[in-house]
Amino acid sequence: MAIRFYLSLRRSLMAGSMAAALVAMALVLAVIATFSQMCAAAELDDSSAEPASTETGSAPASSVSVPGARGVQAKTSSQSVDANGQPVTEPRANPPRTGHSPRVAAVAQNDTPDNPPHTAKPETAPIPVPPESTAVTQHSIRLGGRKIDYTATAGNLLLRDKSGQANASVFYTAYTVPTKSPSTRPVTFLFNGGPGAGSVFLMIGSFGPKRVRTASPAITPPAPYVLEDNPDSLLDTTDLVFIDAVGAGLSRVVGHGTGKDFWGVDKDLDAFAQFIDRYLTVNQRWNSPKYLLGESYGTARAAMLAYQLGQNNIALNGVILMSSVLDSSAFSPGFDFQSESYLPSFAAIAWYHDKLVPKPASLPAFLDEARAFARGPYAQALAQGDALPDAQRDEIAARVAQFTGLDVDYVKRSRLRLYPSRFRDQLLRDQSRSIGRFDARFKGLEYDGVSERPDYDASVSSVASAFDAALHQHFAQDLHFTPADRYRVFDDDALKQWDWKHREWWGEQLSVPYAAGDLAEAMRQNPHLRVMSVNGYFDLATPFYATEYALAHLGIDASLRANVRIAYYPTGHMIYLDDAALHALKRDLASFYAADGG
Repeated sequence: MAIRFYLSLRRSLMAGSMAAALVAMALVLAVIATFSQMCAAAELDDSSAEPASTETGSAPASSVSVPGARGVQAKTSSQSVDANGQPVTEPRANPPRTGHSPRVAAVAQNDTPDNPPHTAKPETAPIPVPPESTAVTQHSIRLGGRKIDYTATAGNLLLRDKSGQANASVFYTAYTVPTKSPSTRPVTFLFNGGPGAGSVFLMIGSFGPKRVRTASPAITPPAPYVLEDNPDSLLDTTDLVFIDAVGAGLSRVVGHGTGKDFWGVDKDLDAFAQFIDRYLTVNQRWNSPKYLLGESYGTARAAMLAYQLGQNNIALNGVILMSSVLDSSAFSPGFDFQSESYLPSFAAIAWYHDKLVPKPASLPAFLDEARAFARGPYAQALAQGDALPDAQRDEIAARVAQFTGLDVDYVKRSRLRLYPSRFRDQLLRDQSRSIGRFDARFKGLEYDGVSERPDYDASVSSVASAFDAALHQHFAQDLHFTPADRYRVFDDDALKQWDWKHREWWGEQLSVPYAAGDLAEAMRQNPHLRVMSVNGYFDLATPFYATEYALAHLGIDASLRANVRIAYYPTGHMIYLDDAALHALKRDLASFYAADGG
């Protein structure tokens, strides 16, 4: 065909027909282009039928039997099949552009072979920032024979980052007594610990105007629970502000804030310091006497916060530490101080459960003996480690058994070192019972009698539902406040992601906080700061001996030692669960405030 067009074109040129020649030339070019495209398509079809290279991981073509055609062989390429063995038709990939290898085609599409274009991650939408708001109600209560009118406020205050943007909304519940002279009315900021705990236990279990009734140390039955006026509230002495840590209770991150902005020792301190500063400003309480009351990890927070607030020109009048954690390194693996510090608590608990024969008549006197043994012969024996002579080992094991109620052979097999989780499962093993961690008076039912640690903590499960339900009842019926979110009694994420590093007052960053050191420096810089430590004898979460040790090693001047008071109660971690203990605690704290003119 091309030859015919060529001859026609030649004749046209010879005949002088230029127009005809141009038309003929155009037709020739069109035919040539069509022919080239057909050849290229044929080449592509041939290449797609070739066996895939094994270098790419694909199987080569092979001869297989075709079902239903005995003896007939067919050449086929590997193909995907479904669950029933039927071939799956897959979409055919677009071939690379003509003249490009697959590698070159990819380069042509992405422009740069080794640096694909950067695609920025879509920015996370900020969490809506709520306004600072309050729900305010008026109430009255009779305390000490007199009627006290008070205001309850459920509200939130915003925290801000260094750029001034809101990154957290902190929820609080305040109970305040109206006065014409705020400078004479103390204000106390209270918080639980965790890290990651809301303030519900302190708020409706200890010193707030309402208290949930429990059957402690027995198991509290399910709902309905009783929420009643609290005759041991501290409202006749101080205003009370209960604070939820960010992530716990009803406190939440907002804006572009994240949990990691607050879940760490120093970040948490910054958040609480900023909240207290903001509360004092909004409520015009800068000139009021100021106190902190922390429970559990809240004691470490309070101790360190006393120093940090002082650096922010907020001098405190007092710090109350309930069930303390003042030296987080004391229980590090490999240190025998843990065994030493727990032995007096083990002795107290064995006394309570009648595991001592004969049973000492006076618990305080018996615990003085346990302390002396722990810091003396017991600590000295543990310090010798594997070099301890067998005769001395037997002697110490016998005395440990006498103090703890455990079998002497068990003590020996434990290498004289007793741990709280094992003790909780071992003391009442003959009854198939475990004892609580936060309050060892509680008994739990065990699945069997051979485990090394309890299945659960009866001292928590027995009261947690009562507190949760009573809190929501208090919100609805008393405060006329409806939360927009579920109240988080405990935020597991905060504890899991907690950054334990802390920069001490002298500038060194420690892997875990030494809160007692910050507290001591706060007392040196503010010699009027007073500290009260309250402890439960039957607490296996924060042993009272460890608290005594930390407070005895503050390294403060002799003139300041009288500023530290220590009190004990025959109860557990949450001292206020016991009615009689709460009565005594209220009396002791009222005396503590009164010493400051509060």
